[in-house]
Amino acid sequence: MTFSLTSLILDAADLESESSFWHRLLGGSITRTATHHFLRIDGFPVIVIQHAPGHLSPQWPDGAAQQMHFDLATDDPVSADKRVLDAGGRRLRPSGDVNTSPRQGSLVYASPAGHPFCLRPV
Repeated sequence: MTFSLTSLILDAADLESESSFWHRLLGGSITRTATHHFLRIDGFPVIVIQHAPGHLSPQWPDGAAQQMHFDLATDDPVSADKRVLDAGGRRLRPSGDVNTSPRQGSLVYASPAGHPFCLRPV
């Protein structure tokens, strides 16, 4: 028996802001329905943003635990940081200037719906 990962599903109260964020960050194409936005990106499983009107974002790292997160690799953390912020994400760690942070470890962000994700230097 084998398994293959076909999709990752994220809850969001605001479908448009969450799907637009991931689309601006990763590219690909979006198919929209009233309750789901499907983001298709070459080399990724489908990322599905599911409408969840009562969605409460994780308060990681200082509150309710995260449920899952993405790890993304980048060869340019400074440019990637700008792209994340311009797309509507926010820094969780470090909260200050990325230029002064060490090149080891991860930069941690949250999407507009509060889903944490990491950028790791390659």
